[in-house]
Amino acid sequence: MVLNEETAGDALSTAGGFQLTVDPGQAGIRLDQFLAQRITLVSRALISTAIRDGHILVDGEQRKSSYRLRAGETIRGFVEKPELVHVEPEKIDFSILYEDEFLLLLSKPPGLVVHPGNGNSRGTLVNALLHHCRSIADVGDKLRPGIVHRLDKDTSGVMLVAKQDVIHRTLVDCFKNRRVTKEYIALLHGVLREKRGRLVASIGRHPINRQKMAISLVAGKHAVTNWEVLREFGGRYSLVKLVIETGRTHQIRVHMASLGCPVAGDVVYGSHRDNSLFPRQMLHASRLMFHHPVTGELFDQRADLWPDFQEILEDLEHRYGGEETR
Repeated sequence: MVLNEETAGDALSTAGGFQLTVDPGQAGIRLDQFLAQRITLVSRALISTAIRDGHILVDGEQRKSSYRLRAGETIRGFVEKPELVHVEPEKIDFSILYEDEFLLLLSKPPGLVVHPGNGNSRGTLVNALLHHCRSIADVGDKLRPGIVHRLDKDTSGVMLVAKQDVIHRTLVDCFKNRRVTKEYIALLHGVLREKRGRLVASIGRHPINRQKMAISLVAGKHAVTNWEVLREFGGRYSLVKLVIETGRTHQIRVHMASLGCPVAGDVVYGSHRDNSLFPRQMLHASRLMFHHPVTGELFDQRADLWPDFQEILEDLEHRYGGEETR
């Protein structure tokens, strides 16, 4: 079924779709603004996601949200409506590094999903946070209360959570405007040609596999990763410190794979490598630096490597020996 312009507001799921034509008086308007005016039953954020994921096409071509429309162009697609999920508190252990009335710093264990999604409403960090502090339920997004930034399921390490709505808005702005220093430790397959460097390469959705990200110089978003090699293991693996200036989805994993040294254990971007030694992707958020939104105090919070990561390093040292590179 294709919905016309009168029924476009109901175009919410994969069961249907919409088709709209740009009138001369609408020429020059951004694609996302045009759709937000026509499709009134969903948020602009959902529309932007649909555009980004390739669910909306302009004259058969994928465009960015910022694309300026031309008179006579035809827009076809659909916007997925998320399931309404009630998130219940659950007792799930996590390590608190610091906490006050405004914010909380924790060390996320590997294997723990940050927030509900894809029909999964239980067993996430958000469920654990709601059990720890019920008031977080009213902070920020209802499905991601308190969450300021995310880590992948299999990435361990330090995370920052807001406990008040105004603090949440402030911290989100800090991340958006790059006023937070984010440092990671990763174990990589192979040896990097340079022992330190800075990679600037835009990242966007993979053109074929929409669940993956890829280097995309045309349609991608600006992304910068700095690396420094700390240790090498028999010419087979490298332990590196990474500081990211931006926070794109899967940024470190995509950037390191593009250099020929994917993160060890990453079966998505390093599937061509032997990952049998590794229980997960060996990526750890080791450090966050930011100014407290109320006191102005500089926080320099670190999280120790998770035990499984440390065990892997000890095993590699035993197998291949280790060579310091700095």
